[in-house]
Amino acid sequence: MGSLKENICLDKLPKHVAIIMDGNGRWALRQGLERVVGHHEGVESVREVTEAAAELGIKYLTLYTFSTENWNRPKEEVDALMQLFVETIVSELGTLNKNKVRLNAIGDLDSLPHENYLRLKDTMQKTESNERMTLTLAMSYSARWEILEAAKKLAVMVESKKLSATEINEAAFSSQLTTCNMPDPELVIRTSGEQRISNFLLWQAAYAEFYFTPTLWPEFRKEDFYKAIIEFQIRERRFGMTSEQLKAKKCDD
Repeated sequence: MGSLKENICLDKLPKHVAIIMDGNGRWALRQGLERVVGHHEGVESVREVTEAAAELGIKYLTLYTFSTENWNRPKEEVDALMQLFVETIVSELGTLNKNKVRLNAIGDLDSLPHENYLRLKDTMQKTESNERMTLTLAMSYSARWEILEAAKKLAVMVESKKLSATEINEAAFSSQLTTCNMPDPELVIRTSGEQRISNFLLWQAAYAEFYFTPTLWPEFRKEDFYKAIIEFQIRERRFGMTSEQLKAKKCDD
């Protein structure tokens, strides 16, 4: 049986795919295991999806790794997640460089444990020259936090006369977001069957296509990723226009 990869049109790939990796804990509980085991299993899904995205030619992949709300989980689970994060970052450095993948991170990084912060920064520096794909980890991330921070920065600029209130537009606001150096995601994938955005890239996902799958993250593999890409490619992205307007625009182009 052939791979779904054969059905993907490489000329219609999304430049940026973002994923809400959900279902690690539920996967573990269904196996009669502790929740943290699910997070360990989820690392393999990260490897597979990152590899699949890079092989296809997708330039940006953003993974919702740890939200600000996740700090409210049981301390044992949070500690285990932070330890897993350090171990994974260290062990994957060689693979990232081999595959020419640049590591990036967004979120309230100063709130991370110091060791995690140092490991993350070190790996980002050691992969910064890689240009095949940018893998962004959303760590201690909250879209509302990000939007508020951007608003504060603009307010300071106005107060210090570096910017006038009339100059604040979408471009000015976007320039203050943590994602300012990448395009907005065109496709957002969420695993585990939940159908909500959970405070992830609220501004950036305004015109993204959403793909929800019941597959739990530890079971999400390359073929699942290919299926999401194929679904994206058959959708009509109108951006507020009618189908007729879109067809006419394509003819003009």
